[in-house]
Amino acid sequence: MRKPSVKCALLAAMIAEHRWGSPIVEENLLSISAIEPGDYPTASELFDGLRSEDYITSKGSRGIMLNNSEFGALADVLYDECEWEPFEIRSRLKHYEGWDQHEWA
Repeated sequence: MRKPSVKCALLAAMIAEHRWGSPIVEENLLSISAIEPGDYPTASELFDGLRSEDYITSKGSRGIMLNNSEFGALADVLYDECEWEPFEIRSRLKHYEGWDQHEWA
């Protein structure tokens, strides 16, 4: 089994901890993500980079959170970059209402 990329590990942790309207700060996200301590500098850079993604909402110093209205874009990232299977994505992104029209990129 191959190790997930740092970005995919961060996204998996964000999905697992997703709560409506509750951002997560960098320190907390890194502590719950399945990453090695040596990957923390990379994860920190990626955390800042995630702020500009459509499927992430930046809350400034309060952290970042998933953008519920962009779950389709997040599903594509999980499929393309993280190599998640569609059934896994569907089970984890339960609040995405666009499954009927979703085309896997």
